[in-house]
Amino acid sequence: MTSVRPPLPPPADLARTTAGTPPRRRGLRPAALALALALATAAPAEEFDIVVIGGTPGGVAAAVTAARLGHRTALVEYHPHLGGMAASGLGKSDIEHREAIGGLWREFVGRVHDHYVRTYGPDHENVKLARDGYYYEPSVAERVFDALVAEPPELRVYRHHRLEGATRAGAQVTAVTVLDRATGELRELRGRAFIDATYEGDLAAAAGAAYRLGREARAEFNELHAGVVYMDYETRTFVAGTTGEGDRRIPAYTYRLCLTQDPANSLVLTAPPAGYDRERYVGYLDDWQAGRFAPPRQMKDGVGYYAPTFGTVVRALSMADLPNRKLDVNMNPRPLGFPFAEENYDYPEADWDRREQIAARLRDLTLGLLWFLQNDPAIPAEHRALARRFHLAKDEFVAHGHFPWQLYVREARRIVGEYTLSEQDLILGPELGRTRLHRDSIAAGEYPIDSFPVRRREPGHDVALEGYILMLDRYTFPYQIPYRIMVPRDVEGLLVPVAASTTHVAFSSIRLEPTWMALGQAAATAAHLALRDGTPLRRVGAEPLQRALLRQGQVLTFFRDIDPAAPEHAAIQFYGTKGFFPDYLARAAAPVTRAEAARWLGLALGEPGTRLGAALDADDTLLTAADLAGLARAAGWPGPPDRSSGPVSRGQFCRWLFEATAPTP
Repeated sequence: MTSVRPPLPPPADLARTTAGTPPRRRGLRPAALALALALATAAPAEEFDIVVIGGTPGGVAAAVTAARLGHRTALVEYHPHLGGMAASGLGKSDIEHREAIGGLWREFVGRVHDHYVRTYGPDHENVKLARDGYYYEPSVAERVFDALVAEPPELRVYRHHRLEGATRAGAQVTAVTVLDRATGELRELRGRAFIDATYEGDLAAAAGAAYRLGREARAEFNELHAGVVYMDYETRTFVAGTTGEGDRRIPAYTYRLCLTQDPANSLVLTAPPAGYDRERYVGYLDDWQAGRFAPPRQMKDGVGYYAPTFGTVVRALSMADLPNRKLDVNMNPRPLGFPFAEENYDYPEADWDRREQIAARLRDLTLGLLWFLQNDPAIPAEHRALARRFHLAKDEFVAHGHFPWQLYVREARRIVGEYTLSEQDLILGPELGRTRLHRDSIAAGEYPIDSFPVRRREPGHDVALEGYILMLDRYTFPYQIPYRIMVPRDVEGLLVPVAASTTHVAFSSIRLEPTWMALGQAAATAAHLALRDGTPLRRVGAEPLQRALLRQGQVLTFFRDIDPAAPEHAAIQFYGTKGFFPDYLARAAAPVTRAEAARWLGLALGEPGTRLGAALDADDTLLTAADLAGLARAAGWPGPPDRSSGPVSRGQFCRWLFEATAPTP
């Protein structure tokens, strides 16, 4: 048995390229290994089927799914609260195509919507501002997450617990040791399967999994936007200084604030934070004078923008309206005065004491910016007056000084998995009108490539900060996410749905809470099938997993023309992973030809399907119900439910094939 514990961070080597270098692993000094073994030996053991580390939205989705499937499940979270960023200030759901994310995410937003309707009535302004549950106050999101984890009796939640180490038998993870941060008590949680849902990839690293950190070079995965990049965020074009070289830099971390415009609910800053230095913020004045706070040129609609700040220094903050006179507030990464980059380089591999120091530094930088906007005499008086309309909300984050408790960790470690998702998976595939197909797709990704700066302003660079890539929504297309990115290449018994196997560029798209909830749900469902069938996690069959996820309302393949309530919806999703559809239109109501049906049989079933399809006259005449009946007889399958003589639609054929080939219960 070997037990591993997170080490101290290595010296930063920011100039080292990742191209051609081996993936990083956590090493252990003998003393650290001995200490970890002693901790594991001394801790009382508790037995579970599935152990989830990280109470992020992805972790909550994984734990709730596992428990609903009947498994004794543990969920461990470092903070006293669950829900990660979704409950800690990110009240504006980062999702561009709602129909691309289903499952527990859709249940989450449905519960948020129901909360506002029950509380205020269906016609209230707060219900409108909640936008069907996709916009919400952090306290409401946390309440929903708490309700989700409280319902399954098989789920036990360990809040305010810190991961101390992982135990392996050979390559198999068998247990973790966690510390109760309130009492100092150690616990050993044994499990048959483990899920790392931390933002930092802590369990994967503690278990010895190889991981990536920083940015790949362009050549490593043939990614146009990889490595060192300077981009004009208005035109989305590269500017001078772009080299594509890899390094270990990571996007800036910030906090997502929840501010209020209600004077009765306002906590007004009466002094700047400790160590306040106005020089960190004076660059924003240069941004304003240079016209960088004008409205976005490519603004598609007004949703997500608080227009009164346009043209003012207050545009240093990106604001969106929430219910109850509150706002979701992000740190705007467009200004060259943006001070948050370069503060987080050693965070991913740091111990928690150092991480807390970084978080506190970024907290003070954030509060300092708010103070600067509201009080600095160099800011025009009308801009200061506007800034003084927004304050910390007294009824949010009450136990944490009304300031968010979760740092916005946009990117940290990324495991080396059985497959590495890259920019090539997010753009239109060769000879396809959609992105690359994956037969083991377990979720859809849909958010554009979008990455925060990695460096502060540099002399000679007056267009944008290095590393900032803004919303490549005309370049990124909804894509399939393969199961393999959650499977570490070199560790057994572990799935990693959050710090998944992607490049830096692809991670900037996949790193959204709705997507992570879908991946967490998929990870738990895969663990359920593995435990049920006695199969290693990396050997879970794609088709049984996909069928199970479709029963849970998961989306495997994005289409522009599917009604989720349609009876053929699941089947079309399923066969979207097989290559039935060359673009984003399923055309479910259109008739299918015999030639098309023959081709689809081959794609779905391989050689047996090709032989079966050969029984058809593979021409452009339309397939009929009688043809389906003949195929059913030849294959020994149930006949089609509709035996009319008319043509068969594409949706009907997919549904018949999906149900006819379903495993016997």
